[in-house]
Amino acid sequence: MIGGFLFGWSIIVKTLTLFIITAIAEIVGCYLPYLWLNQGKSSLLLIPAALSLALFAWLLSLHPTAAGRIYAAYGGVYIGVAIVWLWLVDGIRPTIWDMVGAGIALFGMAIIMLAPRN
Repeated sequence: MIGGFLFGWSIIVKTLTLFIITAIAEIVGCYLPYLWLNQGKSSLLLIPAALSLALFAWLLSLHPTAAGRIYAAYGGVYIGVAIVWLWLVDGIRPTIWDMVGAGIALFGMAIIMLAPRN
């Protein structure tokens, strides 16, 4: 029983870690063009942006379950990572409502990913 419990947690940690890395790749891939378009930064930022978005798509393909379920669950993690990005990169402290919303999204992700399946 304990071995099964630990095995289950290792899968959860691996999945969550993969989702977090995937979210960072997507946010970077979108943030760099934002810098170019809205802040007058170099158009050369589009090269690492494209590579980051390609990495994002590849990372999503690594999950061993149905794509639609992965995309739905990933959305919850993306919201959480975006709130952290807001704080660390944009320098804006999240409000209690930002945190509550991200918590609800992460709870939804957990329901989608951890629900028993046949």
